Amino acid sequence: MTSWRLTVDGEDWLVKQRPGTPGCYDFDWLSSPNPGYGFGSQTSVRSPIGEEEIRQAIADFLAGINPETGYLD
Repeated sequence: MTSWRLTVDGEDWLVKQRPGTPGCYDFDWLSSPNPGYGFGSQTSVRSPIGEEEIRQAIADFLAGINPETGYLD
């Protein structure tokens, strides 16, 4: 499994590309107030995406987080 760390909007993430599933990623929010929280994403064409698209997916996720609960509304 290919994985790497990123910081987006001051939050730390572990991004993992699922083996044998091109274009499928798991995003573990390492600095989340809720341990183990994150999300998954898959492209419709099953092709890898670049870092900018990954950063945008994380930023979009963070934009939906309720600051009081640390979870999506």
